[in-house]
Amino acid sequence: MSGKSNMSKRYTPEFKRDAAALVRSSGRNVTEAARELGVSPEGLRGWVKQAKIDRGEGAPGALTTAEREELQRLRRESRELVTDALRMAAGRGDLPRRCRVAEDIRITRKTLLELPDPQPSAPLAPKLPDHPAYQQIMAVFAAADAPLRAQQVCEAMNLEIAPNNIDNTRLKLKRLTERGILVETEQRLFTQPRS
Repeated sequence: MSGKSNMSKRYTPEFKRDAAALVRSSGRNVTEAARELGVSPEGLRGWVKQAKIDRGEGAPGALTTAEREELQRLRRESRELVTDALRMAAGRGDLPRRCRVAEDIRITRKTLLELPDPQPSAPLAPKLPDHPAYQQIMAVFAAADAPLRAQQVCEAMNLEIAPNNIDNTRLKLKRLTERGILVETEQRLFTQPRS
């Protein structure tokens, strides 16, 4: 066994983006997907979170990847300018150059301080999962005139009334409830929210 663990590996931005997309599209949980990809669950969880932020679905004030890169670049430039200024203060360099560097530092600092706080984006409409079963479920609720239970949804979708089918449908109904697409009016009784 080599001395390197998964924790010390570096992954390309493309790999991270693809891994996050796999979690999102496959419906697998992060731990399962991480095991499959050979990465740490914590790392993959961070990539999924950053992908949500990049899509505009993150917490208010969260920085996108592009904003993080820009901030890192500005900080690096600021450090370089400070280093140049310190060298000049030690007596190296000519006076006009010192003045230019000092002005650059002032402008960079001012720019960093004036960067606006990211504004929270308008809440997005809840997104229906990609699996076709969810479209079928929503069609059932569109035709329904009263709240439904998982078994009733199975019947309307012409699924065999078996415990496994009912449980799977109930899980899908719960997911739709978590996303705000459906509401659970009573325990195990679901309907579309009123407009």
